[in-house]
Amino acid sequence: MIHITRTIAIDERDIKQEFIRSSGPGGQNVNKVSTAVQLRFNVVTSSLPDDVRKRLIHLAGRRITEDGVLIIQAQRFRTQERNRQDSIDRLVKLIRKASERPKVRRKTKPSLESKRRLLETKRHRSEAKRMRRPPLYSE
Repeated sequence: MIHITRTIAIDERDIKQEFIRSSGPGGQNVNKVSTAVQLRFNVVTSSLPDDVRKRLIHLAGRRITEDGVLIIQAQRFRTQERNRQDSIDRLVKLIRKASERPKVRRKTKPSLESKRRLLETKRHRSEAKRMRRPPLYSE
């Protein structure tokens, strides 16, 4: 079991990891050694709570397939083991972020004093600009 928070844990059997070839520079080694990891985690069938599951799907964005499978690719390191651990760490971090409830936004109104200050500032700016105008001549 991989513990995410005190109340959330996922079974390691729900995670599928496959080794693939890394892209980018690296010479001949990159052409013959599969060190990159592609982690697959089925969010839809997982044991995550419903609210966490919905937020995780929203946070995952393009990394989630139409079937609800989250795909994380890790290829930062040169060894399979470090890339494997990196992919799991990134999954845990994403689920932890999804487990945080968003802060409820409450509408607020500006205070009477702030409205008064705003109008006073506008009056002041208006007066300053009016004084810059050329005078009107009346003959």
